[in-house]
Amino acid sequence: MLTDEDKRSVLEVLESGQLSHGEWVERFEAAFAAYVGTPHAVATSSGTTALEAVLEALGVGPGDEVVVPAFTFAATSNAVVHRGARPLFVDVDPRTFNLDPQRVEEALRRPRVRAVVAVHLYGLPADVGALLDLTERRGVWLVEDAAQAHGAAWHGRRVGGFGAAAVFSFYPTKNMTTGEGGMVVTRDPELARRVRLLVHQGQSDPYRYELVGHNYRMTNLSAALGLSQLRSLDERNAARRRNAAFLTEGLRDLPGVEPPEEPADSYHVYHQYTVRVRAGQRQRDALQQHLAACGVQTRVYYPEPVPHTGPYRAMELDGGPWPHATQASREVLSLPVHPALREGDLVRIVDAVREFAVRAPARG
Repeated sequence: MLTDEDKRSVLEVLESGQLSHGEWVERFEAAFAAYVGTPHAVATSSGTTALEAVLEALGVGPGDEVVVPAFTFAATSNAVVHRGARPLFVDVDPRTFNLDPQRVEEALRRPRVRAVVAVHLYGLPADVGALLDLTERRGVWLVEDAAQAHGAAWHGRRVGGFGAAAVFSFYPTKNMTTGEGGMVVTRDPELARRVRLLVHQGQSDPYRYELVGHNYRMTNLSAALGLSQLRSLDERNAARRRNAAFLTEGLRDLPGVEPPEEPADSYHVYHQYTVRVRAGQRQRDALQQHLAACGVQTRVYYPEPVPHTGPYRAMELDGGPWPHATQASREVLSLPVHPALREGDLVRIVDAVREFAVRAPARG
């Protein structure tokens, strides 16, 4: 959802002629670091390249294992594989869909684990308190994948400042966008320095190379849009939360359809409003078809655990069978929750779900 201010910000860069990396990127990095509450931020070309740069800067490589959730977007584990390391998929909490700390504790007994990547799925913070305790005792890195959680908070602190580093994505469907782009935030100045080198082809100054890097840079065009979007992020998140509250109230007592949970210690920003259809995949798919017939667009995030997908199945990875991730993939359905929805839209969504639920027993 782009505003006139967003468009003016991008036009300002176009008229300046300074399209590549420069002043606007630096301003965006400073503003985003201040928003999250970390001293350092490095803009990147995507959330995936942000995570790859962090893992490389931490020294993750061949022979290492990295704990990742079995139920998430594949970019999280792809970044691990691109480093030559092996993803160690861990099952999720069936209530929050985030990493289950008990399963993480079991995974950390393996000697080759170097890091844990905790995804704040759908905009709900993972249990960072428990995960920090586990990783600190084991001496491994905690990295937050906050690609879906801009502005989310745990115990009153915004996500992004808990682990060694955090990464964000600014893909167009996220709570804020730069068109394409990402960000690394950290409290560690040396880690920030190494990430910045990696993002800029290993250059500390023009044509002075300290290491073999990448072109993971963000452009001024993207950064200008990001600066504008950041200014209105809290307002958009508040609208998402109002919409989510309306949906939850309308669906609360509905048999077979469970609204998402928001633990008391968390501030959920509802990148997705994801319900569970407890009768299973056939009923979930039938609900999705019913809603489509009612003009309500929905999505399944995600239709199978990442380790069940073709390339990862071929790797014969340890850690299965991930029962909660598998069950979630058969039951989840994300309903519209974006800030542009009006009350009439929300009423239509609730009514359509309720209509289906009333008829569901007759469907067998």
